[in-house]
Amino acid sequence: MPNRDFLKSEPGPRLAFLEEPHPLTIAETLVAFANTEGGTIVFGLREDGETAPKKIDAKALEDALKKADGDCNPPVGVANWEEVETERGTVYTLRVPRSIELHALIDGRVLIRSGVKNRPLGGQEILKLASAKNTGDFESEVVPGATAEDFSNKMITEYLSKRAERTKRPYNGRIADLLKEIGAVNEEGKATVSGILLFSEYPQHWLPQSSVVFAKFVGKTPRGENGLAGYVRREELTGPLPRLVENAWNLIWSEMAVSAVVKGLEREETYEYPQFAVREAIVNAICHRDYRLKGRRIEIRMYSDRLEVISPGGLPGFITIENIVEEHFSRNPRVVNGLFQWGYIEELGLGIDRMMEVMQQAGHKPPYFDARPYSFAVTLFNEREKQKAPEWARNTNHRQARALQYIRDHGSITNREYRTLCQGVSAETLRLDLADMVEQGILLKVGSKKGTYYILK
Repeated sequence: MPNRDFLKSEPGPRLAFLEEPHPLTIAETLVAFANTEGGTIVFGLREDGETAPKKIDAKALEDALKKADGDCNPPVGVANWEEVETERGTVYTLRVPRSIELHALIDGRVLIRSGVKNRPLGGQEILKLASAKNTGDFESEVVPGATAEDFSNKMITEYLSKRAERTKRPYNGRIADLLKEIGAVNEEGKATVSGILLFSEYPQHWLPQSSVVFAKFVGKTPRGENGLAGYVRREELTGPLPRLVENAWNLIWSEMAVSAVVKGLEREETYEYPQFAVREAIVNAICHRDYRLKGRRIEIRMYSDRLEVISPGGLPGFITIENIVEEHFSRNPRVVNGLFQWGYIEELGLGIDRMMEVMQQAGHKPPYFDARPYSFAVTLFNEREKQKAPEWARNTNHRQARALQYIRDHGSITNREYRTLCQGVSAETLRLDLADMVEQGILLKVGSKKGTYYILK
């Protein structure tokens, strides 16, 4: 049954709506999708998703597709188009796979998909994309000595479950067919690099470079005193890629500083780094690193003022620091799709944008990106010096934090006012709360008996 997900989607990096089958427009979209991440063309829908007023003739579409493919150099392939019946009428879909070749139009233009548009590349960008294509599709290569028998049934079952949650449809076919479809095995059923990375319990047996090294340093530099290593914790993480994402996140989480601030009448915990930004930095490194580089592993370095995630391999294809937010090109599209189905990627192509957004919302400097020929690093700054919680917000429980905020707003608090703030709590517990803060030197008790009230000391 044809996939109808496009009915609830909008045009974007992997989806195009064409109202009429113009050969030139089709050719431009074929080339753009094939050169970038692949995608689906839907014929018979307007850009707003509404059905085109003029019904498309199937024979005319087939002729236009053949003409369009002939205008691509080399041809992309258009034989797998399908007719789809919807509530709004008949449309036609064509799935365009990502290609390992560089495609151009007969007029010489090389296009990539950028958002909802097909963008022509400049000379240097074409050279970079051609270089990326020429290095081969490493994740689809067969792993010598590995077979599908080396896949973990547990990991496959987990993938199927997560995929069903994502697509809202359980997979009812043969597992062997699915593994071939997602590129985990090749046509002969031999295990590929992406298959081993995603589904083997210990991919590092074949690909030792696929582990992750974590180090936490005392200060702002790798060096400690007297020339010794400055780290206080060092861990090497192994396992399939989904486990690496989880374990790297848990490790950083366990080492992350947490402070408490009071907003309104609520005590709120503030983490050293926004959770989404950290997870995105980890997932990006694991998805996009160059697994051909055998002597290097992903490094996560936690300093007192920043978190660095360093990924082996430069930026892929035509991606640069300048266009990293707008443009998208994956070195390992099968790995990316696998972790997307697993749920570690919320929406394809939007991670960097959101990472920058959440850092800004949390009051941090934007992430710093460092692109070198053989590595790419993301740095998140914590800026704890500028965001220290006030001293009076520490070492207090949530009731006491509400009392302190009340005093800041009103100047003082009485036992009666405190009971009104914390209804349902015994008077004795609240009395002890206030006495504790007096003992800590946070509050000063003024007056006696019914005239007692408390102020900040």
